[in-house]
Amino acid sequence: MAHSSPNGRTRTIQPLAETPRRAAILKQLHSRPTVMGSAIALAILMIVVLAAPFFAPQNPYDLASLNLLDGRLPPGATSMDGQVYLLGTDDQGRDMFSAILYGLRISLMVGLSAVGLATAIGSMAGLVAAYLGGFVDTMLMRIVDFILGFPTILVALVLLAMMGRGVDKVILALVVVQWAHYARIMRSRALQERRKEYVEAAANLGFPAWRIMVFHLLPNCLGPVMVFATIQIATAIALEATLSFLGVGVPITEPSLGLLIANGFQYLLSGDYWISMFPGVALLVLILTINIVGDRLREALDPRRA
Repeated sequence: MAHSSPNGRTRTIQPLAETPRRAAILKQLHSRPTVMGSAIALAILMIVVLAAPFFAPQNPYDLASLNLLDGRLPPGATSMDGQVYLLGTDDQGRDMFSAILYGLRISLMVGLSAVGLATAIGSMAGLVAAYLGGFVDTMLMRIVDFILGFPTILVALVLLAMMGRGVDKVILALVVVQWAHYARIMRSRALQERRKEYVEAAANLGFPAWRIMVFHLLPNCLGPVMVFATIQIATAIALEATLSFLGVGVPITEPSLGLLIANGFQYLLSGDYWISMFPGVALLVLILTINIVGDRLREALDPRRA
């Protein structure tokens, strides 16, 4: 593109310089249609879930609006009052389309909240362990080893059996079983950054330890942790669905996708497939899109691939 300068000369306006990181991310998006398709599908899911009250024809949480006479209607059936159920109904007369939208909302809220809290707690624990070292490092890492030594689903089941069912309790259980992963990743990265000159310079200038950790070490160690957190969102959603399917997750008045699948499991052999199948497909699409986007983001942000 040409542009005339005041002295009459014509100079060419060069495009913005491509950085290796920007080029790697764009290459991952443009060269693989599955990544772009998954990102678009995930964005659509997020928009639909956030606006669920506007898209859903029924509030599945309002028990007064449910009619047992409309229970187990097949997809496309019409109720006694003339309402069409696109995906059918469950045994309580709940519209499956509305229930799936609200179920996606619960599953995403649980997954994002659990990963966010686990990332914050684990990152700070790993950062403190790497910077202080000594007894603090040994104690925190032994706690991490102890937590990672047990199966995740077993620890979550035991915690929920003691605390009871509830969205907040599921989030707390997921945080307990996941924060140790972030602590180990952050510690590994912080140990590398701890030996660099800028940390030593900040210490020589008399900066307190908390300021060095928060304003110097933390920003340079967040990359691997955030990429891992993106992938762990799908893991948290799948774990919440498993706990709800087993009957120890969210309450029946606030069904997530796992609970919706469990509600229709007993009707599979009788031919009422839609009660479990449609929530299962929604869960599969959600986890698949998050995994694909997170995996490609990890590859794009890997400095060895830049």
